[in-house]
Amino acid sequence: MITAGIDGLGLVMKAMIFEAVRNFKDFNSDNDPNNEHDFGSLKVDGVQIFWKIDYYDLNFEFCSEDPSNPAITKRVLTILLPEEY
Repeated sequence: MITAGIDGLGLVMKAMIFEAVRNFKDFNSDNDPNNEHDFGSLKVDGVQIFWKIDYYDLNFEFCSEDPSNPAITKRVLTILLPEEY
């Protein structure tokens, strides 16, 4: 998922953002405060970007009872601007 703010940045910028998120490996206490690797913060061409993963039940209605179990969990990646958080 992307937010309206990300969508409004245009095709080229979105492609750069998707590539940066896809290749993100620089987890540290500043951009992954809970050390769960389900949140990241990075800059792409000078624009601050957040991404996060949420864990839902199979109907996307509630949080998953066990996010580590893919049999009962659907994950959603959202890419957003900090002001949209």
